[in-house]
Amino acid sequence: MRFSLARKRFKDLTEQEVLALAISSEEDDARIYRGYAENLREDFPDTAAVFDGMAAEEDTHRKRLIDLHEARFGSTIPLIRREHVSGHYARRPVWLVENLGLERIREEAAAMERDAENFYLAAAARTSDTATRKLLGDLAAAEAGHQSTASELTETHLSGDAQTEEDSRAHRQFILTWVQPGLAGLMDGSVSTLAPIFATAFATQDTWTTFLVGLAASVGAGISMGFTEAASDDGELSGRGSPWKRGFASGIMTTVGGLGHALPYLIPDFWTATITAFVVVFIELWAIAWIQNKYMETPFFRAAMQVVLGGALVFAAGVLIGSG
Repeated sequence: MRFSLARKRFKDLTEQEVLALAISSEEDDARIYRGYAENLREDFPDTAAVFDGMAAEEDTHRKRLIDLHEARFGSTIPLIRREHVSGHYARRPVWLVENLGLERIREEAAAMERDAENFYLAAAARTSDTATRKLLGDLAAAEAGHQSTASELTETHLSGDAQTEEDSRAHRQFILTWVQPGLAGLMDGSVSTLAPIFATAFATQDTWTTFLVGLAASVGAGISMGFTEAASDDGELSGRGSPWKRGFASGIMTTVGGLGHALPYLIPDFWTATITAFVVVFIELWAIAWIQNKYMETPFFRAAMQVVLGGALVFAAGVLIGSG
């Protein structure tokens, strides 16, 4: 509550403070674009060049705003940033966006310009002061100009072939870093935990005990798979990306795969829980086959046969051991 009360409402800002806010916002956006460019430069140099150009454009607008401030209010610019103003648009952290892929970064950059333009237009519509309205309108026009500049830079640096090549490279990186380890984890979690879960189920016919065994097997397998994937390859030579990202994907999906058919045993009735678990296993195995077909380009029938046959064998082993 103290933080909320400490923030100033936009409508209470003076014209000088609005101008100072615009200056700091332009400076922050230029730094964000340069951060994108630096992170993309090695793998996607053409898109990095686009963000370098957008950062330079932000610098140009910031300089014009500073010149205007000096002419109207002097050289001392008040310190006011987005986080100081209630209701002002916020930027997502660079570290959060840069981990979501090339296309997501491009979309975020476009959204940055739209957010700024829309905010200034809405702010201009709410003020009755002529000078303030003109100032906010000019800022909105500047942001709209940024969008045009971004399009021109994209056309200059990203030809059709270059963008197609970068998109293909980004898709391949997504497959290697997230899909492949995640799929391996899902397969391991779904198949390897079948035997201990159903062996326990048929040996004890105690749903709570079965759930605890399934929970332990799923979490343990997830931790093991996550650390194994992270330690197996640093990604430098193979190009598979960050080991921690791959380990996270593998560990989480392994746990999810095991928990899928462990959770039904929270149902007190043994046969209701077991039949529900059968259905969940069926869905899990077909989901794995679908992912293999969509992302790994494995023929669906072959993927289904491999996964379903392997799952059926492990499932049968668990049932036979538990029934004996």
